[in-house]
Amino acid sequence: MKEINLSTRDLRAFLALVDQRSFTRAAQQCNLSQSAFSTQIRAIEESLGDRLFDRDTRNVSLTPQGQVLEQSIRRMVTEFDEMVDDFRGRAAREKGRVAVAALPSVASGWLPGIVAEFRRRYPGIELRLADVLSAPCLELLRAGRVDFALASSNVQAKDLQAELLCEDRFHLVCRRDDPLATQARVGLRDLAAAPFIHLARSHSVRQQLELAFHPMPLNTVLEVEQLATLTGMIAAGIGITVVPALTLFEFQRPDLISRPIRVRGLVRRLYLVQRRGTVLSPAARSLYDLMLERRPTGPSVSTP
Repeated sequence: MKEINLSTRDLRAFLALVDQRSFTRAAQQCNLSQSAFSTQIRAIEESLGDRLFDRDTRNVSLTPQGQVLEQSIRRMVTEFDEMVDDFRGRAAREKGRVAVAALPSVASGWLPGIVAEFRRRYPGIELRLADVLSAPCLELLRAGRVDFALASSNVQAKDLQAELLCEDRFHLVCRRDDPLATQARVGLRDLAAAPFIHLARSHSVRQQLELAFHPMPLNTVLEVEQLATLTGMIAAGIGITVVPALTLFEFQRPDLISRPIRVRGLVRRLYLVQRRGTVLSPAARSLYDLMLERRPTGPSVSTP
């Protein structure tokens, strides 16, 4: 079987002749001389092995075989143009999709401002966010369901590539009438002796606290999953807690107070993580770069 090799240039020449019904006008539309255009049409017919146009001195019309091809060629050219427009739009960051996974404490505090700015800059890009804990963030990343993740633990695996976003210092949170609220200096033993409300073990914050306090046991009186629950329990006088600075917006109540603490090794490092060896799409790269551009700032947050 003879191989058929037609270019988009050939398909556009075919459609130009169909629409113009004149070799002269079609050649002008294609920016070709009439002889070059006629040669191109003959080459198309020879490649397909059939005559596509009837010619006379006044008119050019499609043969039955040409009529069969017309709609298919129009559809092919339209789909090709749409594909090119979409590709150019993505390359220009006007279109595309990006999916990111982020820790809930960051997704509800620092990240909303980033998302708002991203949508202003790139209104044509569709954004999907999964606000999950650090381990599920990395699971979604490994499964290819997100382009990159904002996580704080277990990011140094061989299949992952991590870039430090910031270092987040820890704060004591307690009621204003708690003895620790006014104590001149709060040390490790003071924190360990106080009634302590923990986040669940699935939280990276809990894991970091236990490592920093080890081997000193904490006086744990309650364990909860959500920061909002933690806030309510502290306000009710049940106990105190220690959390990273970027979560403090959750505890902004008149009856609560936060104080920075210094415990050796107690710092939360936040990373932007992607699969090693992969290249981010233009849309994903735009969001990734914006996060680096707008790194968290503040007295208890340091950046590289």
